[in-house]
Amino acid sequence: MSQSTTTGLPSRRLAWEVLQAVAAGAYADVALERALRDRPLQGPDRGLATELAYGAIRQRRRLDGWLDRVGRVPAQKQPPKLRWLLHVGLYQLFWMERVPDSAAVNTCVELAKTHGLARLAPVVNGMLRAALRARDQGESPSCSGDAAVQLAFEHSLPDWLAELLLQWRDQEGATAVAAACNQVPPLDLRVNRLRATPAGVAEALAEAGHATAPIPGCPDGLTLLGSSGDLRRWPGYDDGHWCVQDRAAQWVSPLLAAQPGERILDACAAPGGKATHLAELLGGDAEIWAVDRSPGRLKRVAANASRLGVDCLQALAADATDLLRERPHWSGYFQRILIDAPCSGLGTLARHPDARWRVSPASIKELLPLQQALLDGLLPLLAPHGRLVYATCTIHPAENGDQIAAFLERHPQMTLVQEQQRWPDDPQGGDGFYAAILQRQS
Repeated sequence: MSQSTTTGLPSRRLAWEVLQAVAAGAYADVALERALRDRPLQGPDRGLATELAYGAIRQRRRLDGWLDRVGRVPAQKQPPKLRWLLHVGLYQLFWMERVPDSAAVNTCVELAKTHGLARLAPVVNGMLRAALRARDQGESPSCSGDAAVQLAFEHSLPDWLAELLLQWRDQEGATAVAAACNQVPPLDLRVNRLRATPAGVAEALAEAGHATAPIPGCPDGLTLLGSSGDLRRWPGYDDGHWCVQDRAAQWVSPLLAAQPGERILDACAAPGGKATHLAELLGGDAEIWAVDRSPGRLKRVAANASRLGVDCLQALAADATDLLRERPHWSGYFQRILIDAPCSGLGTLARHPDARWRVSPASIKELLPLQQALLDGLLPLLAPHGRLVYATCTIHPAENGDQIAAFLERHPQMTLVQEQQRWPDDPQGGDGFYAAILQRQS
């Protein structure tokens, strides 16, 4: 075995383990973080493992297509451990030009030999080399079906989502959204104006070898121009000079137009990105309540607030749909309320590649009553002439515009000031999201 093969094993093994964990029900980011904590990788090895894991999850359907083409057993009937190891190999062969074919094949064969698949090592070798021959002959997997099935297969999406994209957008638009779901998203930072400036953070990161650029429309935003790694070791992290937040999320908190001294409720706050952003925008001069039903998730809110030096934020573990019963003195108490509602997350598929395989029409339907309950339950807490912002990170109309239209019919004292739907293919980048600004008249 060559030196390049042996040095590449830890990264590929870790990616393989993440694929197995996700297939068993784990969230990709959680599984990756846990794996990296158990067996830390540094520099290029960390980057390779991350790219392999996330890339193979994104392209699961296309990779299964290759298994169906070169294997005797359909992908869905392959032993799971073998299936995900082959995905690691195939992804390198077809999506990672910088990886030599020999390294992609040999490392997978070695992993099979040393991690419980010794008898299947020849199968791994044979199928990967068969895929190589097919590739070199200009062949590729294909599928038959209507436009939705073709779109789904080409961009590795479930059929139901491709069908919806074609309903919401024309063919060109649906294709653009589907393609955007498979782009590696940029990593965006939000500079904490309580402790730093964008120029100062950019300079400190540049001195450490990390190039950044300003984000249009995000006065406190910087986007990384190169690879990341373990950001907790970067300049300014421990000092709370910045945090990680996608530009789409950075656009939400300013929509509240909050003023110093106001009382603000973030009703679904964990892990605290938007609540701390509000505190930073107001210079710490506000009474901000971060509510979440999970005490464990609220610990992350407190930890983030502490690191960022935010001391005007109070956390409360409670059901936001029934806050008035628990806190009757909060009737008409808040001038601003943010509902960052639980949603399907269909606008974040590039960032959360496993979501496409986790979300279903049934799971989306189950979310609608909760979103409605949050809107109806929190309205009594809004002061006269107060502003409520309802936001999601999805592109599904049932969770967005349809939800708000029904809310306005139920509550004529509310008016719609503005709503916006950003799509994942927006030229400004960022996740897809929806936001509605609502004003109470009485």
